[in-house]
Amino acid sequence: MTPVKENTAGYRDVLRFAAHYWRQGLRLGAAAAALMMAAVTMDSIVPVYTGRIVDAMSRHGTHDAAALRQAWAAFRGFIVLALFNVAFRTGSMFCWNRFAVHNLYRIVTDGMRKVQRFSADWHANTFAGGTVRKITRGMWAFDQFEDTILMGLLPAVTIVISITAMLCTKLPLVGAATAALIVVYCALNIWASVKILKPRFIASAAQDTKMGATLADIIVGNPTVKSFGAETREESLFGKVAAVWREKANIAWQTALAADGARTLLRIFMNGVMLALTIWLWHEGRASPGDIVVVITTFFIIGGYLRDIGMHINHLQRSMSDMEDAVVFWMREDDVVDAAGAKPLVVGRTRRPDLISFAHVDFGYSAQGNRIYEDLCIDIAAGERLALVGPSGSGKSTFVKLLQRLYNLNGGRILIDGQDIAQVTLESLRQAISLVPQDPILFHRSLSDNIAYGSPQATQEQIVAAAKKAYAHDFIMGLPLGYDTLVGERGVKLSGGERQRVAIARAILADAPVLILDEATSSLDSVSEHYIQMALAALMEGRTTITIAHRLSTIRQADRIIVFNQGRIVEQGTHQSLLARPDSHYKKLYEMQVSGLSETAIVA
Repeated sequence: MTPVKENTAGYRDVLRFAAHYWRQGLRLGAAAAALMMAAVTMDSIVPVYTGRIVDAMSRHGTHDAAALRQAWAAFRGFIVLALFNVAFRTGSMFCWNRFAVHNLYRIVTDGMRKVQRFSADWHANTFAGGTVRKITRGMWAFDQFEDTILMGLLPAVTIVISITAMLCTKLPLVGAATAALIVVYCALNIWASVKILKPRFIASAAQDTKMGATLADIIVGNPTVKSFGAETREESLFGKVAAVWREKANIAWQTALAADGARTLLRIFMNGVMLALTIWLWHEGRASPGDIVVVITTFFIIGGYLRDIGMHINHLQRSMSDMEDAVVFWMREDDVVDAAGAKPLVVGRTRRPDLISFAHVDFGYSAQGNRIYEDLCIDIAAGERLALVGPSGSGKSTFVKLLQRLYNLNGGRILIDGQDIAQVTLESLRQAISLVPQDPILFHRSLSDNIAYGSPQATQEQIVAAAKKAYAHDFIMGLPLGYDTLVGERGVKLSGGERQRVAIARAILADAPVLILDEATSSLDSVSEHYIQMALAALMEGRTTITIAHRLSTIRQADRIIVFNQGRIVEQGTHQSLLARPDSHYKKLYEMQVSGLSETAIVA
């Protein structure tokens, strides 16, 4: 599979997607299909026995014993066919249900696995709500796709072939006419579905995704909506998006209804032709009353399948359109993936002095088109406490993103303990780095689960110990359920300072050799910050620490401070040495922060 653009999946891709999931349960699916075909074949033979009953009753008197035996024999055949039909159909559905449920399970789990491994750049440019909608809609669309094939098109094709063969044997002229009319009927249905219905349902599905993404965006941002009293405004915005969906869905559904009316007229015409030919054959003495019953019964059977065949084609078309987004996810191979033969990262901590090395790194975000770094070279010693400072957009956050390999480099290499991070597994790389972000995100799980996220095998005693070191234990024990308290989506039930302390406890428990702090104390009050600074000092002991600093007062004890400006290192040194330089960028930044001016004032 190769990288693809969004919305590029075609019919062949959808069929490859289906075949991929069908292959692993092929025997079960084939058994379900074979049993369904056998059940439908029983239906095609029923008209023969109903015709025999009428012939037996019409050719002999009511008290004719031979006629009665023939009628009862045909009746018994009819009953046997009905019982076989039920047995085969039930067996088919037992097999199919198991087959289909397993496929849906694999689609949704594969979709989740695939999407969460897409790059940070992909997630930054994609609505989370829209992504969820695409995966779940694709799963249920695949369910409809499968059901349409097994319970719709496969029986219809089987009945058309078997009944046409039966009519051609019994009444060749009627059989030939029926076959020709069926071909015309199916061709017109396929043409209408592809040329008329498909674009309308694709437009409806695209707007459905937009509506779901907009709804998720509003719900996730509900605290902001409430803070500005903007409920009415957001309702109006969503109403406009939903109104566009309503218009597109109405057009698609009404067009499908009109197509169904046209199909009904075609079936009436087909029925008229079949009956007219049979009556003419009876008049010519080439058909019996039983043959007329055969044709009438045949049409009622085949008419039901043909009536639905257009609906099945519409459902197939619609399900394939709805599957396209999920198929694109399946086809997409992200840029940031494990290299062939990638090995786990092994960090010895004391093996070499330069634990982290940026060697002639070139990088630029593809969306922006400009280079952030050109020939960037930095060596970070094992156990060094490094601070990154500089104005917004200078390259501080990019530095740690590249270290985590959230993006691929345009040139150069990044080494950790002498190992190129492009040649190690992403999982092992990121497990070697603990990140405490400025705005930590927690899962809607218990506090214990969130603290142990980086060390899922940790005992409760270890979780509590980490919480105590992060000064989170006291507030946790003050909650009604303590460590079993659910924190809400993204941790909304906790204050910013509480979330920060939980994130610090999580990093303490993870015990990774490399620690990244993105102004980890920015959400804390001054008292809490005092204790957390002590906890962080203990956490940084023996670890290589990189701090993205916005408040320069928090990095006075750093071993080295690197000052970035427009992707370049303009100076580096300790807090004291940088302040000692008369024209130092760092000194200007520090003095303006002390005097209460903003960072942006310095940039200007």
